[in-house]
Amino acid sequence: MARGLPSTASLAHFCQKLYRRKPVEESPRETLPQRHLTTLDLTLLGVGGMVGLGLYVLTGTVAKGMAGPAVLVSFGVAAVASLLAALCYAELGAQVPYTGFAYLFTYTSVGEMWAFLVGWNVLLQCLFVCTALVRACSGYLDTVFGHRIRSFTEAHVGIWQVPFLAQYPDFLAAGLMLLASAFSFCVTRVSSWVNRTFLVISVVVILFIIVLGFVLARPHNWSIEEGGFAPFGFSGVMAGAATCFYTFLGFDNIVAYSAEAQNPKRAVPMAIAISVTLVAGTYILVSTVLTLLVPWHSLDPDWALVDAFHQRGYSWAAFIVAAGAICDMTSVLLRYFFYLPHITYAMAADGLFFQVFARMHHRMQVPVFGVLMAFMALLLDLDALVQFLSIGALLPYTCLPTSIIILRFQKSPPSSSQGPDSPEGTEEASAPEPGQLRPALRPYLGFLGECRPGAAVAWALSVLVASAVTLDYVLVFGDSALHLPPWAYTLLLLLSSATFLLSLLVLGAHQQQRRQDIFQVPMVPLTPALSILLNIFLMLHLSYLTWLYLSIWLLIGLAVYFGYGIWHSKENQRERPA
Repeated sequence: MARGLPSTASLAHFCQKLYRRKPVEESPRETLPQRHLTTLDLTLLGVGGMVGLGLYVLTGTVAKGMAGPAVLVSFGVAAVASLLAALCYAELGAQVPYTGFAYLFTYTSVGEMWAFLVGWNVLLQCLFVCTALVRACSGYLDTVFGHRIRSFTEAHVGIWQVPFLAQYPDFLAAGLMLLASAFSFCVTRVSSWVNRTFLVISVVVILFIIVLGFVLARPHNWSIEEGGFAPFGFSGVMAGAATCFYTFLGFDNIVAYSAEAQNPKRAVPMAIAISVTLVAGTYILVSTVLTLLVPWHSLDPDWALVDAFHQRGYSWAAFIVAAGAICDMTSVLLRYFFYLPHITYAMAADGLFFQVFARMHHRMQVPVFGVLMAFMALLLDLDALVQFLSIGALLPYTCLPTSIIILRFQKSPPSSSQGPDSPEGTEEASAPEPGQLRPALRPYLGFLGECRPGAAVAWALSVLVASAVTLDYVLVFGDSALHLPPWAYTLLLLLSSATFLLSLLVLGAHQQQRRQDIFQVPMVPLTPALSILLNIFLMLHLSYLTWLYLSIWLLIGLAVYFGYGIWHSKENQRERPA
């Protein structure tokens, strides 16, 4: 071997570092809280987390630039995708004893590098959520003052025409961000009565929008003369669905409080399904009202609902909608301010992120992020922020179904509450090990039975993801991007579909772990596989600029990981000899 080149063993050891996992038993749950939350309580938590930016910003953005009146179909597709992801999230929250998020779930099931990228992506998502929320609040406040702030800024500063940047610097948004960060620094938590008050105001305003909107509806706005129901076609509807996916991510509130549920196995999935259905119905009704009030092409996407009532001459109604939007988005913004430091702390505590964030108190991190996000709110464009939010949400929630498949075909760690003589432990000892071929199929698929437990599952899962990417790419871009003759395009479509189904059958032929004490996603591996397929399909409908900026952010994250995280990781410290 040439001098200076790494050996095969060192390369293999280095690759193993990328996939090392955090032991589940390393961070046991703290003292279990009192189980007092009902299904209704969890549902209200989910609904409160989902309604906000999507209702007051995305409805107009998607209707104006992506789907037209078919924005209601986009919300329906996004609801299905989010429901599949939410069920996977619920099982991971029950299996992995952390009150964390996708980063921790990925760390315990997939591996370290992927967990870092998921956490890095969630960090960016939170930064962009807060920035988009304060930009939207700025826009709605400006409408209350008759757009005088915007006109004054454009007259004295000018208008920019730079991709991804706002047309003018939004000093009001930057000031609101600094004010919100100062409030979060001074107040340790938002009291429950404030959250309930904001939720009641939001519900009242939403009912007001729907009722008055249907009274003022004009069906002619969906006619061919105004562009029709779906002016941007199927691709526009799917691009809208990808953008709308973010709006349903409040289901993580339900999983976070699952330990306090009276019957989490039943209450968590029911609360997720009910809250996603309720919010999807709300978004569909509001989208219908919005596009029936005024023609979709005449909307101002930054404050569409207020603008629609203004155009119809109901300024008093626009003022009520603006007040409700500001209250709703302010409550969501404050929740993210309390949530953001926990992400950096979790990654820093594991050694993957700079240790200063592990030593710094959560409250002390708020001003740091507040100044950064104030600068982002000053310069960044709201539409670009919305698109980035979508891919930032879809990427980690595509990793979660993969984690579900990995965990289902692994042997679950023994529970401390079960002794070796317990009936459940005896039953598990006599059952086939997860990851092995099912006994009934061994006479027919003997070649798979020769593999060590989990090896065939790992290969099948890799093929499943690769075939899902290929199939979605062929479906989205077709022969126009591939420049293939029709027969080759059809052949590629059939091969990718057959490979996806075959890998799904191979996974289904292996033994899974079954647990009666927690909620488990039904029809595994079909349900998580459909989630992976649908999420990738939606991501491919986002613009190339969104993918470009995401790639740049991921490259920066990889530089942080390989330059710092991989060497300071707690798992790396554990591997070193004493």
